[in-house]
Amino acid sequence: MSSAYLPRLVDDLLAEYLASFPAVMLVGPRACGKTTTAARHAATVLRLDTRQGTDALRADPDAALRHRAEPVLLDEWQEFPEVIGAVKRAVDAERRPGRFLITGSARSNTDELLWPGTGRIVMLPMYPLTVAEATGVSPRPFIERVAAGEPLVGAVPSPDVADYVGLAVRGGFPEPALELDATGAQRWLSSYADQLALRDARSHSLRLDASRLRRYLDALAINSAGTPQDKTLYEAAGIDRRTAHEYERLLADMVVTDHLSAWSTNRLKRLSRTPKRYLVDSGLMAAILGADVGDVLSDDNLLGALIDTFVTAQLRTEAPMSATRYRLSHLRDQNGRREIDVIAELPRGRLIGIEIKAAAGVRHSDARHLMWLRDSIGASFVAGVVLHTGHDTIELDDRIVAAPISALWN
Repeated sequence: MSSAYLPRLVDDLLAEYLASFPAVMLVGPRACGKTTTAARHAATVLRLDTRQGTDALRADPDAALRHRAEPVLLDEWQEFPEVIGAVKRAVDAERRPGRFLITGSARSNTDELLWPGTGRIVMLPMYPLTVAEATGVSPRPFIERVAAGEPLVGAVPSPDVADYVGLAVRGGFPEPALELDATGAQRWLSSYADQLALRDARSHSLRLDASRLRRYLDALAINSAGTPQDKTLYEAAGIDRRTAHEYERLLADMVVTDHLSAWSTNRLKRLSRTPKRYLVDSGLMAAILGADVGDVLSDDNLLGALIDTFVTAQLRTEAPMSATRYRLSHLRDQNGRREIDVIAELPRGRLIGIEIKAAAGVRHSDARHLMWLRDSIGASFVAGVVLHTGHDTIELDDRIVAAPISALWN
């Protein structure tokens, strides 16, 4: 293995999938490192975003996949979608594990009933770097540690709020996160947003209006980590509801946006069903808004939204890798008086609640919504954590602690 390669959280799980399934699709946003990681697990690489990679497939894709050293990596499959049919036929003919590894910057057609990969290709998400990955550490997933009752200790030396904002503004795309200075990183991320609208998205929709899509992306960035109504977004972008829904699907398909579904239960009444919307990367959010560290620190609303987007990105990336299967959601009642930023739902209905505070000082009252949830659901409440930008871990109440955000990767 090359010493230059930075191990990713997905590596071990990808190896397990290839040992068990004939075809695995690694899906994530463009430039998050999919090709670099996938190539390390492949014996043959076919890059479908190049003419050389597709020439052999155009005439006879089935024949082009035969007799190649496996696993065969089919990189950027959405540039030549016909290859999925060839993979289907190859897997149907011989269903041994580790035959194909497919990467793409789109989930296109993966939800359609007639998509040929159903039952044959297993999906595995990959996201931009977490801080743990970028710094070369590999703690157990945070939710696993909370569920096990492990101590939550922050990093040493302890970051302060400006340090956290600096990490969030740089984001997790490997090039700006690891190789560029602050100015270069912001320029890279701004260019990335422009290219999403001007080039990448056009391969998904011929009817696309790039300037309107960019305005809609701006509206999503402003509202990242929020629960805006659809009307708020499409009016801000100057488009109609139908166009907004099309753009929403498109950006989710390209793994640029994500959401946390609203958690609900029959035991609690009047809970909102509105999802919490996010850009998948806090650095991309900051670049779209043209905000640097100083801008963020001078705007409390932006600070809170950026830190929430940053922390949720760390948790989102860990979730598929965890041995403890859990789902992430959020909780908010219909009048907005009670809300919990992240809910991790463990097997058998057990819950962990996480509040994210862009403040160094934590008070007992900051846990009031977690205490309300604990008292409402009883033994199903495993633990609550208030993640903050200070230095200390503090027990706030029964099964509820405050811990530094850096406990995520320490």
